[in-house]
Amino acid sequence: MSETIATASETITLTIDGQEIQAKAGQTILQAAQKNGIYIPTLCALHATKENGLKTDIAPGTCRICTVKVNGRTMAACTTPVAQDFIVENDTEELNDLRKTIVELLFVEGNHFCPSCEKSGSCDLQALAYRYQMLSPRFRYAFSSREVNAESPKLLFDRNRCILCRRCVLAITTEDGKQLFGFTKRGDKSGIIMDEELVKNISEEQAQQAMHICPVGAIIRKEKGFDTPFGQRKYDHNPIGSETVCTTCNGEKS
Repeated sequence: MSETIATASETITLTIDGQEIQAKAGQTILQAAQKNGIYIPTLCALHATKENGLKTDIAPGTCRICTVKVNGRTMAACTTPVAQDFIVENDTEELNDLRKTIVELLFVEGNHFCPSCEKSGSCDLQALAYRYQMLSPRFRYAFSSREVNAESPKLLFDRNRCILCRRCVLAITTEDGKQLFGFTKRGDKSGIIMDEELVKNISEEQAQQAMHICPVGAIIRKEKGFDTPFGQRKYDHNPIGSETVCTTCNGEKS
């Protein structure tokens, strides 16, 4: 693969799905796509906004939903920096089937039951299942035994719904930088744990932020999960990705 890595302050040109766009050196493919109104799905990466309280974008590179082809090679858009003359394939049948497969694997690996979940209608995983028209997963359910931690006065942590994206680990910290969530063990034993002492004293704003940042219903602010009624939630009217050009919705913008 022939490529030129961009240097500081350089404006570079690349192509995504045949559309030539401009990007800044240091941006990832995902950031460049978002800046130019091109939708690349993700469950772990999150753009910093006033609404989610992040000061900088996070991109753990854990979910691989954003997998694209760069000059013919599959790469994660959230961790791959842009470079001059990159040719990126994003919205293709092959890649969308790969993304659908990942969504199916996440559903069978955890214990998701959308009809009873407080995040239903605002869940990114559920929204991606709709986007990629997932019906019955092609894989056998694991029916993993997972704990629900309701000890915190403000948060409920349901590991059955956790997809190990690490957003909470990177984003939720105390003012002096201590992490409220952490990662433990490896392989099929890996999981997210809470620092129960720190979470016990979590502020109202942080509790709300934790629920907002979690892409699924693993972290729920107690007594707030149903504040927004069904029918008025994030994806009830506009499917995920419709804030940019949604190619599966006839190219309409929300």
